[in-house]
Amino acid sequence: MGLTGIQIFKMLPKTNCKECGHPTCLAFAMALAAGKAELSSCPYVSDEAKEQLAEASAPPIRPVQVGEGERAFKLGGETVLYRHEKTFVSQPGIGVLVKSDMDPGELSEKLKLWDTYQYIRVGFNLRPELVAIKDVDGDSAKFAALAKKVCDESNFCLVLMSEDVNVMKAGVDASIVRKPVIYAATKDNADDMGALAKEKELPLAIKAEDMDGLMELTGKLTGMGLKDLLLDSGSRNVRRAFEDQIWLRRESITKKNRSLGFPTITFPCEMADNLDKETVIAGMYIAKYAGIIILSDFIGESLFPLLVERLNIYTDPQRPMTVDQGIYEINGPNDSSPVVITTNFALTYFIVSGEIEASRVPTWLMIMDTEGLSVMTAWAAGSFVGDAVGIFVNKSGIFDKVKHKKLIIPGYAAAISGDLEEEVKGSEVLVGPREASQIAKFLKDFSA
Repeated sequence: MGLTGIQIFKMLPKTNCKECGHPTCLAFAMALAAGKAELSSCPYVSDEAKEQLAEASAPPIRPVQVGEGERAFKLGGETVLYRHEKTFVSQPGIGVLVKSDMDPGELSEKLKLWDTYQYIRVGFNLRPELVAIKDVDGDSAKFAALAKKVCDESNFCLVLMSEDVNVMKAGVDASIVRKPVIYAATKDNADDMGALAKEKELPLAIKAEDMDGLMELTGKLTGMGLKDLLLDSGSRNVRRAFEDQIWLRRESITKKNRSLGFPTITFPCEMADNLDKETVIAGMYIAKYAGIIILSDFIGESLFPLLVERLNIYTDPQRPMTVDQGIYEINGPNDSSPVVITTNFALTYFIVSGEIEASRVPTWLMIMDTEGLSVMTAWAAGSFVGDAVGIFVNKSGIFDKVKHKKLIIPGYAAAISGDLEEEVKGSEVLVGPREASQIAKFLKDFSA
């Protein structure tokens, strides 16, 4: 169990210096106990206190690094049950199952196909992260060969699945460069799997039949010095598995049960008889609260919705996605090209820029910093108004790039046109379309 805010406060320097971002040491202590502050924020805490406070300052669910290389990612670090309370920290990794008796040539073709599943959306490259290799026949050489093949022919991270420690050792040795997840330690092999994970410094998944079994195994393995653990409750019934995910999150966050404070690993591929059903189950797990999700295959119409759902849920609801303020060149503009102005809300930028690019009209796109607000919201909040936009335009240097003073503003901000013309002397403000789908036609008519 973590320390209370008062217990933490007694170990702080009590300077009330505010350098941690909180008004008093007591407020900082309360935030630390709630998992909403980092101990490193206090510049004056003693080394002795740091050691005592380590448990209280750690998030309820331990952060775990998965993999090495281009697709490596982090799990855990969560501090809340509900996204609106703060934010979800580490998005789940999505993986695909491969069995050790799979033909190597078929695997090569699959790896090439799976690598093509990358989607650019609002500036993020959405893609799956993992390949899970499952031992089905106890052949360590075949298991190791496939693990090495995934490392050599792709950038995917690995989950190695076998309860035979000798098979697992072969797989680990063949893929150690990718820092694979070892799956799984059970009540029968925990000593051997724990020793292997500790020696190789790899994350270890634990599988048990119930929560008591999980707590027993986590206690044993943490006692061996292992910290980077993942939990599998063992259930392959959809309802029971869903309840397990929620129960594990509640236990670790609301009851501060450190023995269950680890990310989870789930297997929709073992809960359904077709990929459509797996996808629905995976969608549930993305929301509640899986760390790793393993499917039986990747296909675009199944994978893309899951990646978008993951992006939406793991975007901080208190911090809008933004792009940098500035002037963006689209389709190679020149000194007579149109000048379009909008806000720096990321979705606005990518939709507008995409429509401009599709129009093939060379255009200067001016992005104004409105703290990530959309056009209508920024206008209503007073940050995308005539005088503010005018100051931005005058300072931007756009008139060093064009020989005209025609400025195109969004249709939803038509009300600012008069003030903008007054602020930017000699300008002519044109009101563009309200809907992005009309941008291409508007620009073509402008350039005609």
